[in-house]
Amino acid sequence: MSAVGVSLQSLSDFPEAPDVVEDGRTFLVNAMKKARSCFDATGLPSLADDSGLEVDFLDGAPGVYSARYAGAGGDYRANNRKLLEEMKGVPEDERTARFRCVVALVDEDGEDWVEGIVDGFVLEECRGDSGFGYDPVFYVPVKDRTFAEMSSEEKNAISHRGIAFRKAAEMLANRRK
Repeated sequence: MSAVGVSLQSLSDFPEAPDVVEDGRTFLVNAMKKARSCFDATGLPSLADDSGLEVDFLDGAPGVYSARYAGAGGDYRANNRKLLEEMKGVPEDERTARFRCVVALVDEDGEDWVEGIVDGFVLEECRGDSGFGYDPVFYVPVKDRTFAEMSSEEKNAISHRGIAFRKAAEMLANRRK
């Protein structure tokens, strides 16, 4: 992020930093918990994110449980199978969903956060071979493709994470003025 005059380090650069259990009920709670923990451990300004898929028909599920939707031993394919099974027979107009990413910042000036959202639909079957997670079932109407059918560059330009981290860069730049 040289555009905002900072250099980034990964949490792996700080092996003494504790693991953080993501047990919050919202993406914001989890992201803020991770950013606070990192700031407390390092004393450095800390960014952390949490994200997932929210399906309207499922009252926002899988939500904060996106990565472990099919259970603790589940993987991306198992998560997608469970989601598709739960959405079986749901009409197209009721398959609305969104990916949401919250990025939290904790530093000596306090705490702040931003979010990125991309709206779409859950398909009835997987399409595409790129990406990970729910990308093969998440259809983005403005691109007429799933995330898994897009190149990394195309996905990052419109994704919830891309949006959130571009906003985080702006937030950092504004705090450094």
